Amino acid sequence: MTDNCSLITDNDRFYLKNAHIPLCLLENVSIEPQTREQLCHVDLEINENKIINIIPHSSQLPESPYIDVKKGIILPCFLDSHTHLDKGHIFERSPNLSGTFEEALNKVKKDTQNHWKLEDIYRRMDFGLQCSYAQGTIAIRTHLDAFGEQAKISFDIFQQLKNQWQNKLILQAVSLVSLDYFLTEEGEKLGDLVANYGQVLGGVAYMNPEIDQQLDRVFTLAKERNLDLDFHADETKDPDSICLKKIAQTALKHQFKNKITCGHCCSLAQQSEELVKETTKLVKEANINVISLPLCNLYLQDRQPGTTPNWRGVTDVHALKKQGIPVIFASDNCRDPFYGFGNHDGLEVLKESVRICHLDTPYDDWVTTVNKIPAQLMNLPNLGTIKIGGNADLVIFKARYFSELFARPQSDRRVMRNGEFIDTTLPDYAQLDDLIFLYQ
Repeated sequence: MTDNCSLITDNDRFYLKNAHIPLCLLENVSIEPQTREQLCHVDLEINENKIINIIPHSSQLPESPYIDVKKGIILPCFLDSHTHLDKGHIFERSPNLSGTFEEALNKVKKDTQNHWKLEDIYRRMDFGLQCSYAQGTIAIRTHLDAFGEQAKISFDIFQQLKNQWQNKLILQAVSLVSLDYFLTEEGEKLGDLVANYGQVLGGVAYMNPEIDQQLDRVFTLAKERNLDLDFHADETKDPDSICLKKIAQTALKHQFKNKITCGHCCSLAQQSEELVKETTKLVKEANINVISLPLCNLYLQDRQPGTTPNWRGVTDVHALKKQGIPVIFASDNCRDPFYGFGNHDGLEVLKESVRICHLDTPYDDWVTTVNKIPAQLMNLPNLGTIKIGGNADLVIFKARYFSELFARPQSDRRVMRNGEFIDTTLPDYAQLDDLIFLYQ
């Protein structure tokens, strides 16, 4: 792109010219797409940090400063709606050498007992936020392990980071416990704690003899406190795991009006066509959002030592979308026993989701799953699209078409926040060395 950034920084008014923007991400603008991928060829006019005009691209040069992005794709900033920042970046000290779900659970449990003090959690979470911000994320929802005293510790740290990052990132938190916890007095106290912080009530749903009672209780707690709900559900290959269906049935029974999210839902892809239709119909009726986590589920699901996996681990996103259910992709775990890789990058999530779930036949509006749709879920209606009157919070790529966007890491992307370019340098892993290597 033609770099006139030095001129831009000294002017309130400037243009981003010659850009490609997906039609599905343009709001309240009547512009015809110019490519088979539904990319619109446009110019953006920005003044005082706001987008004040979006017009079809013109070769006429404006009097104000401008940047020619040479048909580069521009996206709104990412919203990462399912993460585990409290677990992040512990893989070196707590490696999951078998790669199994069971070992991941055990490793995290031991790591929590041995190392999860205030400074340790704070610095690892902050490191994840640095990575997210530098790569173009604007809002993050993180699950926080919340058994016993850990709940207050982690939510206090979250609140501190939320305040410190408030001008750069919008942060939301979800409690994470197994649902049986809500049948105890401690579970009710956790509901009160979540309400006091103004966050989201959540937990892990798995099939067990008390699952219906557990779901009734957590829905009751959420209704009494006017809280949204966010579940981990059916993170398994077992086709008999039908927690997603049961959550939908319970939501309808309680006539629950707040937002409901179900993450993972892996077993849906292993079930009969009849059961999938029955479940997705209920999920649609209950207004449930489904978050697929392809990176982590590809890593953990169908893993047996010394064998090649036969399944990609993800839920049936195509069946869900055909039913009109909001589908979202998010990053989930990062460099911990549940997922040994990851970089808090919304583009990586989208790119790998396209590859794993075959979203390129055609691309349609799948790009909205990492911005527009999570913005609706997270009650952030001013984010996730590019519109006149909206803040100039943008990620600008040299890639001109989706095939180019998904072919390379796009490490040279430019991130604009409030109409100004930010430093996109990623934090050095050495920042965490004293937390990781002193424990070995």
